[in-house]
Amino acid sequence: MVITPLYAGLLGLFYFYLSLRVIQLRRACHAGFGDAGDKLLMRAIRVHANFSEYVPLVIILMALAELQNISIYLIHFVGILLLIGRACHAFGMSRQPEITGTRTVGMGLTFTALIIASILAILPGFQATLF
Repeated sequence: MVITPLYAGLLGLFYFYLSLRVIQLRRACHAGFGDAGDKLLMRAIRVHANFSEYVPLVIILMALAELQNISIYLIHFVGILLLIGRACHAFGMSRQPEITGTRTVGMGLTFTALIIASILAILPGFQATLF
């Protein structure tokens, strides 16, 4: 398995960046816990949390698909969708005022990656039970 670790690593670095942003804003707002009522910090926390809600599942599904010898092009496609989706979502949601279109595109790409990865993970097992 070589494709999924590439995207897991890149997304891991992106997660680290999002974590640092939350830490910096917490320090600036003197908020050891919560968001201290600061809207920018609240947004950063939600961007970070949203990332951690979607990325691990898609990475697991990509790994399952890769282990079942699904086309490397499809797995790269899912990884690219996920990377771009997460970047668009983070950029759009982090701004004040929010850039709704960019956030929406980001979630659309993330959902597309999730759906494709889910189908790719299911497909080989489904085909095996039919034949």
